[in-house]
Amino acid sequence: MLLKNLIDPFAPVSVAPPQTLARFMRWCLAGSQKVLLSAGLVSALSGIIEVTTAVFLGMVIDAALASSPETFFSGNMVLLLAGLVFLIVLRPMFFGISAYLQSVIMAPDIFTQTLSRLNRWTLGQTVSFFDNDYAGRISQKQMQAAGSLTEIVVETLNTLVFALASIIGALYVMSTVDFRVSLIFCVWLAAYFLFLRYFLPRIRVKARSRAGARTGVTGQIVDTITNIKTVKLFAHADHEERAATDAMQEFRQRARQFGVLASAFRYGLMVIAGVLPVLIVGASLYFWTKGSASAGDIATTGSLAIRFAQMTGWVSFTLMGIFSHIGEVEDGMGTLTVRPALVDSSDADTLTVSKGEIHYDQVSFAYGGETGGITETDLLINSGEKLGIVGASGAGKSTLVSLLLRLYDPERGRVLIDGQDVSKVTQKSLRRQIGMVTQETAMFNRSALDNILYGRPDASHEEVISAAKRAEAHDFIKELEDFKGRRGYEAFLGERGVKLSGGQRQRIALARAILKDAPILVLDEATSALDSEVEAAIQTALENVMGGKTVLAIAHRLSTIAQMDRIIVLENGRIVEQGTHAELLERNGRYATFWERQSGGFIGIEEAAE
Repeated sequence: MLLKNLIDPFAPVSVAPPQTLARFMRWCLAGSQKVLLSAGLVSALSGIIEVTTAVFLGMVIDAALASSPETFFSGNMVLLLAGLVFLIVLRPMFFGISAYLQSVIMAPDIFTQTLSRLNRWTLGQTVSFFDNDYAGRISQKQMQAAGSLTEIVVETLNTLVFALASIIGALYVMSTVDFRVSLIFCVWLAAYFLFLRYFLPRIRVKARSRAGARTGVTGQIVDTITNIKTVKLFAHADHEERAATDAMQEFRQRARQFGVLASAFRYGLMVIAGVLPVLIVGASLYFWTKGSASAGDIATTGSLAIRFAQMTGWVSFTLMGIFSHIGEVEDGMGTLTVRPALVDSSDADTLTVSKGEIHYDQVSFAYGGETGGITETDLLINSGEKLGIVGASGAGKSTLVSLLLRLYDPERGRVLIDGQDVSKVTQKSLRRQIGMVTQETAMFNRSALDNILYGRPDASHEEVISAAKRAEAHDFIKELEDFKGRRGYEAFLGERGVKLSGGQRQRIALARAILKDAPILVLDEATSALDSEVEAAIQTALENVMGGKTVLAIAHRLSTIAQMDRIIVLENGRIVEQGTHAELLERNGRYATFWERQSGGFIGIEEAAE
């Protein structure tokens, strides 16, 4: 496609998105300045050409009045041919180029460029950022900000630059008729701009409020749909409908407030637009009666006045739209430009794992509160050691894993891998060295192949098959078929893997971890969704994949960690017992109590409540 690569919409930017409007827009548009300048120049020339059309009309009328019917065409052939070329060739050419630049080059690429930058920045946010907001609301904010910014740019060039060039050209043309005509036009322009100055900032505020309410509706609805099975199981459709209705009512109220202001704006605009041709045509007629203006001058200024009266509505509605979009961009900025709580330091190194030794060095973390998390934990996990982690809910098990993955930074102490402080290495290199299988397995609405390849995207198809077989997933994957008829490894799994059973999801997650083959492996209730038969079937696979790796295994089902090299028992964020399964049973402490109550099942609910 002609000129299709003038903007690289996926070019990265190294700085964070600014939190003020003008600088944020420059951040979004960086790299597209030359295209914007070219489009602005073409739009300005188109505006001047539009004024020239009225000039040609006046010249033709004066020529007609100065000629007889018999000599008009022969005596004015050059003028008529010039007008013909101007109207059929030059004018369409500039308007066509302007439309091409705006619709083919700018709009698609600027939208994509803005969205890709916002999405890249959002992906760098911490887990707590996503925990504190609706997934649908965040995605809606990205689309809203990118779409509104694109509209601002395109309409500014398509309308405002065009209109400004037309105004300058019209002022010049009117001044050639009589400076007093151009003076009247200037007075009208001043009144028009004062009108805009009053209304547009108010429209901006109302639009921002309306945008916030609209994304609130989206977030509420997406949250309900995401959890639709829970809604159905608890028969709470009425409750969710009320929650959505409340959000819709808020949006309805904000939209009405915006509509009242917009209606007043439109009414005032039509009054101002009607005044212009009355003033300009009336003045031109007056000067014609005094002999200082020709009939062609009346036609020129009159056509310009009517054109600008029409353009007033077009420009004003565009300005109203631009300020509405500015409000929506500002609303999106408020959500999307926040700074991540965890960032790589400027001198962060790449983590290199030679042994896989993990050391929690006097680590304390309580999620910013007085209790919870872990307290003054000193734990050394040797290279290749298989560590089981046991404790009631809230004892600090997941906190240990979260700190290892640097989802949070310790409030005191350090977490070290082979002597390297995880807060001093890049987060990407850290997480690439850790494989993980969790109880709540994460599945994408993509093919089974893509979900397993997430562990190592450059793996071969044969390696994927091998990993699936080791995870006891190959047989059921072969039987999959989605609603589009895709089968086997090409079948899509549905959003969050809803088309699979819990055990099937965990086996695909295990295959993903096997394929990743990281030196450190975390198993967070990795077999909790498997029945005893399937668990037994993949136990050998688990033992194989754990070979040569440092393993942290959290489990309520104690039978799954009984063969670990060492087991630690957490209580209120502290390690209260540690040793092998046999040693802990012989000690007859907390672990032995768990084991007796469980009888091969799960740690009792009564323990979680203590």
